[in-house]
Amino acid sequence: MVPRILIDAAEIPGGDVLRLFRRGDEFSIMLGANELMNSRVSGSEEALATLACDRLAGRAAARLLVGGLGMGFTLRAALGRLGADSAVTVAELVPAVVAWARGPMASIFGGCLEDPRTVVVEEDVAAQIVGVRGGWDAILLDVDNGPDGLTRRSNDRLYSAAGLGAARLALSPGGLLAVWSAAPDAPFVRRLETAGFSVEEVVVKARGGRGARHVIWLATRL
Repeated sequence: MVPRILIDAAEIPGGDVLRLFRRGDEFSIMLGANELMNSRVSGSEEALATLACDRLAGRAAARLLVGGLGMGFTLRAALGRLGADSAVTVAELVPAVVAWARGPMASIFGGCLEDPRTVVVEEDVAAQIVGVRGGWDAILLDVDNGPDGLTRRSNDRLYSAAGLGAARLALSPGGLLAVWSAAPDAPFVRRLETAGFSVEEVVVKARGGRGARHVIWLATRL
């Protein structure tokens, strides 16, 4: 059996600890006993980007904000769908995750951090949302387990009525808020609608056509 090796650990603001493990060519990021992501499971994270970008087709110089770098699956999928005049800003709260992406996990990222369309900022995605009014064509959120926060309770504010209102103001007319979740959440859908979005719910599999069922909400600013 190939052993699982602890590569590094990093504290999340608030006190919890992320741990990066490697087993052969496979990487995983853990929070306590919960596996947040695994390099062999990327289907729904990629779908978050492809579904959003497909709905932006035809927009010139599209500007995307991605909340959470993770293992880069969403970023890489977005770059594969967008034109040369587009730009993708990734907000990652934990600097160590960016260091892992440029270090032990560089092979997974496949050079997407060096793509001239990519900008990585080491800060809470909420700062990028409230700091820009009408500047994003799409905001893609995969910063937690979904609206029911797991890694940081402060993430809940992104999914609150106030957080959704801020996201709507940060989007261009007809802009898109795309949210990844491990499970359905009917109250969250109602909050999206109340905040002024038209909502489409898409169920996707974690491994393309297989694995756990995850949810992506595609909320268009009305």
